[in-house]
Amino acid sequence: MPRYTVHVRGEWLAVPCQEAQLTVGWLGREAVRRYIKNKPDNGGFASIDDVHFLVRRCKGLGLLDNEDLLEVALEDNEFVEVVIEGDAMSPDFIPSQPEGVYLYSKYREPEKYIALDGDSLTTEDLVNLGKGCYKIKLTPTAEKRVQKSREVIDSIIKEKTVVYGITTGFGKFARTVIPINKLQELQVNLVRSHSSGVGKPLIPERCRMLLALRINVLAKGYSGISLETLKQVIEMFNASCLPYVPEKGTVGASGDLAPLSHLALGLIGEGKMWSPKSGWADAKYVLEAHGLKPVILKPKEGLALINGTQMITSLGCEAVERASAIARQADIVAALTLEVLKGTTKAFDTDIHALRPHRGQIEVAFRFRSLLDSDHHPSEIAESHRFCDRVQDAYTLRCCPQVHGVVNDTIAFVKDIITIELNSATDNPMVFASRGETISGGNFHGEYPAKALDYLAIGIHELAAISERRIERLCNPSLSELPAFLVADGGLNSGFMIAHCTAAALVSENKALCHPSSVDSLSTSAATEDHVSMGGWAARKALRVIEHVEQVLAIELLAACQGIEFLRPLKTTTPLEKVYDLVRSVVRPWIKDRFMAPDIEAAHRLLLEQKVWEVAAPYIEKYRMEHIPESRPLSPTAFSLQSLRKKSTKIPESEDL
Repeated sequence: MPRYTVHVRGEWLAVPCQEAQLTVGWLGREAVRRYIKNKPDNGGFASIDDVHFLVRRCKGLGLLDNEDLLEVALEDNEFVEVVIEGDAMSPDFIPSQPEGVYLYSKYREPEKYIALDGDSLTTEDLVNLGKGCYKIKLTPTAEKRVQKSREVIDSIIKEKTVVYGITTGFGKFARTVIPINKLQELQVNLVRSHSSGVGKPLIPERCRMLLALRINVLAKGYSGISLETLKQVIEMFNASCLPYVPEKGTVGASGDLAPLSHLALGLIGEGKMWSPKSGWADAKYVLEAHGLKPVILKPKEGLALINGTQMITSLGCEAVERASAIARQADIVAALTLEVLKGTTKAFDTDIHALRPHRGQIEVAFRFRSLLDSDHHPSEIAESHRFCDRVQDAYTLRCCPQVHGVVNDTIAFVKDIITIELNSATDNPMVFASRGETISGGNFHGEYPAKALDYLAIGIHELAAISERRIERLCNPSLSELPAFLVADGGLNSGFMIAHCTAAALVSENKALCHPSSVDSLSTSAATEDHVSMGGWAARKALRVIEHVEQVLAIELLAACQGIEFLRPLKTTTPLEKVYDLVRSVVRPWIKDRFMAPDIEAAHRLLLEQKVWEVAAPYIEKYRMEHIPESRPLSPTAFSLQSLRKKSTKIPESEDL
């Protein structure tokens, strides 16, 4: 018998359908009838005949025709929403989808797997898991470790030993011993009470990353979770059943308790959950629609699911990967600007940087040499001013290796810390199967990733700060020798005038966001947890800073390409012409004023998808091979996919990421 899950005014109703010829309109009326039946005041309606409604899919929000047959319009167990006429304009209207309805059409169930062992996950792996590129399975070694760890917990319960979080309360209640017959209730109560976060939910990619990382930590075998429960959690991940996790509420010690509790709440069939099939709905219905059963928590398992730094670290992974991508593309954008402003390549001479051999500085200078005028890639623009009387350029051009370079080194430093954190056990207490005991410690404290991500925000911000100054030089005719604001008929047209203002506004906002959150601490849990990391905010604001950096560089990229228009018919180097062609494939030249925001978004998308890097990287690497035989990139942000594959046993050579 087909059954549909219907959302009416904030409530979910299961509506069975006994006849094949029933219509969408019947389903809507039946759902409203059941809703009214459950309300003491009939939901404010005199009768069902007074109710006028629309029916739409939760998946994609497509409207349905009330006369269509259910067997034609809907799949069995599909999620739909009844929108009662007038409700949508009411402040009390609760839609099935929170703000930012997700693009379901983008999700494709993956066929490939990553085998997790708790020891070898990379930042790239986790980001790809977040994108839905892989399902998860455990290695045989991980399964054995998990089983042995659980045996220690079972022994503690059997012997009625008093152990924190297993047979006692939590935090201030650590000295309260819990009766054996209440141990399961203890774990459920823990998850429910700690699910107290606020704010928007994590988007599906970030929730996938959070869940995948928690699975990886549990796979280490120091948490005491049962293999049965862990496999249930993996099944939910593989079905993309993702709990509703508010982004705010963690202080980063004892771990990310609030967000991880929301994660666990969905796993036990409570709260809200999202899947590509259902959209947002009650967790129990989403799990049932996928043929899954809620987790029934055993002793210690609630604590095992919620104690750790996975919220900070998973967001930190995204931050590191996006920072790496924009840092290397920033060199390309800056090189294009230098060409337009008729700068010199002398400041990137090998011998200069050999005298101050920071790895990032040397790599950035190398990239500039590989992109700018040389015997390999002659530039007509460079040739046009070869004998000018300028001796040196402004710092925003001349000092790119020094400024961009330290950003590269900062990212490498942070990536090392985040990678260690990815594969660390951050529970409390730890279960040591080899010793047959549990030990309480403080690995849940988020100070390491919190400090690292504060540092990342400060470092990556400088790319926007120096980029905004280059945009100023491009737009200012007294500095660029180009038309004011890069547009003809100035006055009638304003060109890039306010685009530069947007860049300045983003840089200013970043200055406030770069204040370290980890310098703050507030005592919590009745002074039991008397020093915390505030790492959750460090991670979230690092991502905001990086997004602003991407947007500022998108504006510079547009401005530099617009500057090229005024230097035609002269051409720049081959790799920079390829970058220009890429931009022009999505944004046409600025002949007269037009709506600019879509152009900025299109350029931002090119940077997010690393298209700018993709067109320039082959030229950079060819230049490298010809000038540094058998050398490798000096900065970790320059690692190629091939070098990543050499380090990873999980990604086959044939796979195209």
